[in-house]
Amino acid sequence: MSPFKFKPEVDGRGKVFVTGFQGIGGTGYWCVRYLIESLKAKRVSFVDGDVVPPITNVSSGRIVTPFELYEKGKLVFFRVESTPYGGRDVEFYRRVAEWVESSGFKEAALVGGLNINLKFDDSEGRIAYTSAFEPYGELKKLKFLEDDHLIAGPVAIMLNYFEVSGFPAYAILAYAHPDRVDPKAAAVSARILSRQYGFKVDVEPLLKGAEFIEEELKKREEKEKRAYDESFYA
Repeated sequence: MSPFKFKPEVDGRGKVFVTGFQGIGGTGYWCVRYLIESLKAKRVSFVDGDVVPPITNVSSGRIVTPFELYEKGKLVFFRVESTPYGGRDVEFYRRVAEWVESSGFKEAALVGGLNINLKFDDSEGRIAYTSAFEPYGELKKLKFLEDDHLIAGPVAIMLNYFEVSGFPAYAILAYAHPDRVDPKAAAVSARILSRQYGFKVDVEPLLKGAEFIEEELKKREEKEKRAYDESFYA
């Protein structure tokens, strides 16, 4: 049995496939979700098949299935709410990449996070791309990922497939905190994509979310420090 199919089918000719996942800092997932909501992208297709996990979600008064496609102009967003059922991640994301290639897409843009502990300059992230992709526009400003830095998970699965098949694809890797959700990294990625493809998006809510998380972490650290200090007696 085929693990899945898109229902209905989507014509990708001349369009850009954009997706991200729950990796470091939740960067890719939150970037894609925020862009879908901010741009009011239209839901155009669903994934159906035995790879779809037995869960669902509700948002804004309607069902949100685990894997959905949204479209806005020349951009097609793949929203991923869960992991493939039965631990079939490699099979699933290879098939998605295969579908992207066969559906006529111009290129694929993947969004991921890069451990901020690897940061040693004032840049906001790195880029990695396949041999078939030539950076242009905003992407030319990003530095290529340094040697021996590993990319893992769905981004790696899809990049590997695209490299072997000779398909133009790239990954934006914004520096993110590995131990918590990092809205700032999602905002960085969203801003890069907006400049690359010529659309407007307000990332201020994401940045405010980052400030809120930073404040909450400071409060928690101060509270834990006080509790620690008060647990000792002279």
